[in-house]
Amino acid sequence: MNVRQQQAKAVVPAAPSTRYTGEASRHSTAVKSHLEEEPIWNPESQFPAPVAVLQLVTGRWVSNIVGLAAELGLADLIQTGPKTAEEVAAANGLHAPSLHRFLRALASVGVFVEQADGRFWQTPMSDALRSNVPHSMRGLARFATRPWTTRAWMELEHSLRTGASAFEHVHGMQVFDYLTQHPIEMEIFADAMSSVTSQVGVAVAQAYDFSSIGVLADIGGSHGMILAIVLARHPALRGILFDLPTVVGGASTVLRTHGVEDRVEITAGNFFETVPQGADAYLLKHILHDWGDSDSERILKRVHAASNPGARLLVVESIVESPNEPQFAKITDIEMLVQTHSGRERTRSERQKLLSAGGFRFLRAVPTRSSVHVIEALRD
Repeated sequence: MNVRQQQAKAVVPAAPSTRYTGEASRHSTAVKSHLEEEPIWNPESQFPAPVAVLQLVTGRWVSNIVGLAAELGLADLIQTGPKTAEEVAAANGLHAPSLHRFLRALASVGVFVEQADGRFWQTPMSDALRSNVPHSMRGLARFATRPWTTRAWMELEHSLRTGASAFEHVHGMQVFDYLTQHPIEMEIFADAMSSVTSQVGVAVAQAYDFSSIGVLADIGGSHGMILAIVLARHPALRGILFDLPTVVGGASTVLRTHGVEDRVEITAGNFFETVPQGADAYLLKHILHDWGDSDSERILKRVHAASNPGARLLVVESIVESPNEPQFAKITDIEMLVQTHSGRERTRSERQKLLSAGGFRFLRAVPTRSSVHVIEALRD
């Protein structure tokens, strides 16, 4: 059996945070009929509620392991062929016995596979942590475990007691001011946003009809990933990429990789001050959820001032759905609470109200095959 056959036969377990969430949900109704101190054991399930909770509360351990694997670039190193822990350790200056335990733990959650000969090889999940693949998640894995962001999460209670950003409590400034002062962290953040965009970009391009748009302005578009994906599907479409000078400098590689560099005008600036004028449509992907209502309204009014009557606004974000429904947006909403100055995920009615305050008329919310909608509005 060759290596790829072994990989295909390997059982890749789901991430703990997703593997047991459904089990925990099934147990929740049974809990109400028992005393609080009595453990609940559901004979129909392999995983009782205490085990499901165990998986939830230890998810941070797995996150730290995966984040460090991304930081060390282990997937890039192992992509050349199966390797022993000793070989990987020698290349990275690591302690081989400890690294073997580390790789074994990664293999237990589906990141790498440990072969019968003791060497470690790629899986689809470790492939996604490589830096040189189109839909790399390495940036997000690094960002989620950087000390500056995890320190803020450790002060979540401050946000719950005060309603204020834990990040500002810890660092004494807003997150984007911090990133501006720390260019390396800004680059990691931009890579993380590209990781997120790589997940939703194709879904957005498939769900929404961009064919009637001549010029699409991507406001706060980071490295231009979603703009590149959309332009690659629509050869007649031209784009404008707008973001901070420290961010858009890395866009050329992304645009060139998708073959659209010659159709994109890259412009640097601050969307609180001005945005490019005259586009047929303006795209805001995961921008408004970073800000409270007053700041979001300022951004929308800048777009309103720059756009012509009849121009479209496309907000690519999640819509918070019904109570008790499992939804990733309800988790990212806490990330917004911790890290940002009043940022939040919003319900449909909250989004309609915000758009109206910014001078736009809500038209529809187009679902995609990802966690986001394309929320379409018109500039009256």
